[in-house]
Amino acid sequence: MAKAKPNPTSLQPPYNFDVEWNVLMENENFVKVFLSDVLEDYIVKQRWYGGKASKLKYIELSEFFKIQQFDEVYYGLILEVNFKEAFYQHYFLPIAFVSDPDFATDNRILPISIKGQEGFIIDAINLEAFRKLVFERILSALPNDKTHVQYHKSLLFDNCQYETSRFMGLEQSNTSIVYNEKYVMKFFRRIYADKNPDYEMSRFLSEKKDFKNTPAYLGSINIIDSDNINVTIALMQEMVPNQGDAWDYMLKELHKVFSNIEYKNVRLENLPKVEDFQRLDIRDVPPQIIDWAGLNIFTKIETLAKRTAEMHIALGSEFEDTSFTPTRFNGDYTVWLKNRMLYQFQNRLNTIENNFHKLDGLALELAQEFLDQKNTIRKRFVNFDWTKLKGERLRVHGDYHLGQVLVKDDDFYILDFEGEPESTIRDRKVKQPPLKDVAGMFRSFHYAIYATIFNNASQYKQEQDMLFQYGEILYQYLVGVFLGTYIIEVQNGNINIGYHQERMFLLKYSLLEKAVYELGYELNSRPRWAVIPLKGISNIINH
Repeated sequence: MAKAKPNPTSLQPPYNFDVEWNVLMENENFVKVFLSDVLEDYIVKQRWYGGKASKLKYIELSEFFKIQQFDEVYYGLILEVNFKEAFYQHYFLPIAFVSDPDFATDNRILPISIKGQEGFIIDAINLEAFRKLVFERILSALPNDKTHVQYHKSLLFDNCQYETSRFMGLEQSNTSIVYNEKYVMKFFRRIYADKNPDYEMSRFLSEKKDFKNTPAYLGSINIIDSDNINVTIALMQEMVPNQGDAWDYMLKELHKVFSNIEYKNVRLENLPKVEDFQRLDIRDVPPQIIDWAGLNIFTKIETLAKRTAEMHIALGSEFEDTSFTPTRFNGDYTVWLKNRMLYQFQNRLNTIENNFHKLDGLALELAQEFLDQKNTIRKRFVNFDWTKLKGERLRVHGDYHLGQVLVKDDDFYILDFEGEPESTIRDRKVKQPPLKDVAGMFRSFHYAIYATIFNNASQYKQEQDMLFQYGEILYQYLVGVFLGTYIIEVQNGNINIGYHQERMFLLKYSLLEKAVYELGYELNSRPRWAVIPLKGISNIINH
């Protein structure tokens, strides 16, 4: 991406420019004022800004382009935010000029006078006229758009017109707009020099594979930057009416389960245990467990497993588009995986040593075990012998957990295919064993169990450590029922996930990887919750 590096400017507010709005971005003085004097203060306060833990050095303008229809013009800016820690991030900011003194008082970036007309530069997404224009540009998109700003629409997006638009809610990293209460446009704020995986995966699953359990792809905006790279700016999908996400749903269900311990006088010693990762049909779950937890939670897990398998079958059944064709394990993948894991593991070791003093109780015990067993864990990551693996790697969700799944009646819809936030854009597109997604969901089950115990501690009579023991028994049954359905479904769909020992190896490897990844976040953000990934790590290394 080309760059225009700002220099300090001597101009003082109010800023007056004797140029037309539609050529303003070509005015060097404006660009200097905007980047060096104003934007830093604005950008660090935005919810979608991901550099809050780092020290901002300066902002460069990587790219700008016009988002327009007839005489109505807005600018899309790609900003390169450089940090003192010697790395940078790109962000998308669309801008508009408004002259109404009462408008967007909380979203003003810069007071400015253009050709004698006073007003403000604002983030254009706050302007209904901009939201309407973008909607109409996608709706009227021509096939095979070859222009600098490329609008695309699906065959599904037709016979409608703009009615209303509103912000969807308090998202962290992107900004989503609901149109006509039927469609959702996600504007990507953090931008990568490549097609966004969420756009690629959504379009592939929806248009090529007709996968019904994800919001249908309706359209998108991509730009071709100055390096001739296709960069995704926005993704439009259908809005799925829903009852919330599966994380909140599971927390409510689990609260009932833990409340039943007292209500049904469920004794820990009377609960039969099951072998780790044993495949179960619901009929295999003992009556004592069904009586305690209820049948509903297991039927829902079965449905979720089925939808997960169907997603992987769709992702693994492509033989034309090479970015989606299944592939085997090989030496290159192994080198990539080991380097990535050893780097992450060392980072987590340093984090745990620096935060050790914040831990107590079971978390402290498990942290000590983690440090004592660090060579064993490191060896687990290094002992990845691809020559023994017969299964295939696919494009996968990559950041699969209960929060990425919507609940609609008795069904589930999978969304947000952007991938792991810590990973580079290239790493997010590396083909992985589908069991990596399964492991992500299992870690989410584990989290939901512990979060329920933490969030409702005062409502349960049992000691926390005893509740953890109940939770671990339940976890194995949830995992068993999920695996029982998932493995049958993917094998029936001709997806090769390897023989039994291989599946167990990949599942445990991925669970260990995910728990080590989680550990960094918990130690830095909420040390009390570090017990969850630490217990997950302990479960793997001791079985």
